[in-house]
Amino acid sequence: MNRRKLEERFFKGLMLLSMVVVLGSLLLILGTILWRGLGALNWDMVTKLPQGGYYLGKEGGILNAIVGSLYLAGGAALLSLLFSLPIALYLQLYARRTRFAELARLALDVLWGIPSIVYGVVGFAIMLWLGMRASLLGGIIALALLELPIMVRGMDEALGMVPAALLESSAALGATRLETAIHVAVKQALPGLLTAVLLAFGRGIGDAASVLFTAGYTDRLPGSLFDPAASLPLAVFFQLGTPFPAVQERAYASALILTLIVLVLALASRQLARRLTRHVVR
Repeated sequence: MNRRKLEERFFKGLMLLSMVVVLGSLLLILGTILWRGLGALNWDMVTKLPQGGYYLGKEGGILNAIVGSLYLAGGAALLSLLFSLPIALYLQLYARRTRFAELARLALDVLWGIPSIVYGVVGFAIMLWLGMRASLLGGIIALALLELPIMVRGMDEALGMVPAALLESSAALGATRLETAIHVAVKQALPGLLTAVLLAFGRGIGDAASVLFTAGYTDRLPGSLFDPAASLPLAVFFQLGTPFPAVQERAYASALILTLIVLVLALASRQLARRLTRHVVR
């Protein structure tokens, strides 16, 4: 057997091993939260607010955390989208491969790698400077800053896959760059843009550090943007921190609910992307 075949078999085995490790890790995580949390999951957990003594093992649920997480991650995703799409369009259709565009992409990559606790600390400092208290609005802003580089880079890559011939054809027909961006680039890259939004949303709904300082925590539903808001990651953290086994089981059930929310959104977005792909020109 020659050297090239040995190298091919080695790297093929390495790829298979990597796949097994990734799938094994996923199954281990899902198996753990199903085994520990499925027994504690009931209708009251998703429909009721925490009652007095909930963290001591008494009655109640985590409706406050479910609604709060959806408010926080959804609001942050919408806020990030307002800035991310124009930035990505500018990088691809205006700046393109200029030095400025490459520096901007490098800065976004650096921002992507910054730990979420840093965003929380910076957001908390800004809130103190503005005289704000922990609130839903503060959490949305902090999560939007966290999601922004993820969404921009995802959209940038999706727009970069649009065939150059389509863009040139649009320009040849007399369309402006803005018209080309809206009617050609966005339409062709829509499945990829949707994936970028989902990726950022998933990061936002599962983050605890940035909302710990900015959104706070409460057993009530937020009545306005200036009220504190609970979140599922913090609910898991607080429940696991109790010495009561029954409450710790609820923590795994909360983690299961969080996983199911992300799973449902992922499946829905993939189905929608599959339908949108039918109209994409390859």
